[in-house]
Amino acid sequence: MVIFGVPDEELEEPMKNRSNVSYTLSMLLAAILITLASLHVNAQVRGVYTPGVNSTNSGVLPDPGLTYSNIFELYSFSKLKGPKGETLPANGNFSVFVDHNVFIWVAKKEILGGGHFALMADLPVANSSLESANFGALAGGGGFADSYYQPVTLGWHKKRADYQVGYGFFAPTGRFNAGASNNVGSGHWTNGPTAAETFYLAKDKATAVSAFQLYEFHGDQETTNLHPGQTMNLDYSLTQLVPLKKDMSRILQLGFVGYGQWQTTDKSGPGVNPIAAANTHYRVNAMGAAANIILPARKASVGIKYFKEFANRSTVEGYSVQISGAITF
Repeated sequence: MVIFGVPDEELEEPMKNRSNVSYTLSMLLAAILITLASLHVNAQVRGVYTPGVNSTNSGVLPDPGLTYSNIFELYSFSKLKGPKGETLPANGNFSVFVDHNVFIWVAKKEILGGGHFALMADLPVANSSLESANFGALAGGGGFADSYYQPVTLGWHKKRADYQVGYGFFAPTGRFNAGASNNVGSGHWTNGPTAAETFYLAKDKATAVSAFQLYEFHGDQETTNLHPGQTMNLDYSLTQLVPLKKDMSRILQLGFVGYGQWQTTDKSGPGVNPIAAANTHYRVNAMGAAANIILPARKASVGIKYFKEFANRSTVEGYSVQISGAITF
């Protein structure tokens, strides 16, 4: 999915969204669970999608043509949370950097009642270095990570709403060796149906409520035969457009953003205790703010989002900064 979209030809519309993008954050953090196996032996860290990247303008496809988006994210955390939300005795400061190159093509021809067909690919590069004063180097790799492809996307543009549905999959193109500390891939395939909606609260489309949903169906991990639990992702936002120039050539979008991510089924496979697995489903919650600059005439946009996590369970807890830019050709 495109992390950052570009505006429509109608100046009052918000910048265009994205279709679905993947992150490899969960596997970059997996070394923590290996190190802390005695505390969290049957737990997962996260799903393969890093939540929040589709929180604004979620239902809006870019204009017809080719859109390129670059997304850089810093995810930092210092806490490990237990099944009841308690902080476990595993303190440290860790950071993960991921850079995404996202390409999305939208067809000009309308189908199915005014909808547009789109294709998307995300080719991420990750630096998985994690450092801690207490645990030393938990990972020291980097390179091309798991990629994401969305071969089917259908989006509709209506007077008071934009919405889309699609299907995508995460391919295990990143380096993965069972037990290694420098993995940048998950070692398994993931299928994911998606849906996204943006509703405009006024005729000028200046105020919008957006939501994005992705459900992850994971396959078995290569060499280990472990089967990760399925995951539900929800991104959301409330945003407002503010003209920076009277001719609407430059628009500021400000808003409240948030996300949730929940493990919905048990992890299974060799060596997994089913009782422990059933009681260590991860849960992630975050809220924050976003600011985007939209340049309608140039079909370009740049922006930043900040998320602070809270009340997490059976996973790490921290904050995320996402810097995005996009242009449609």
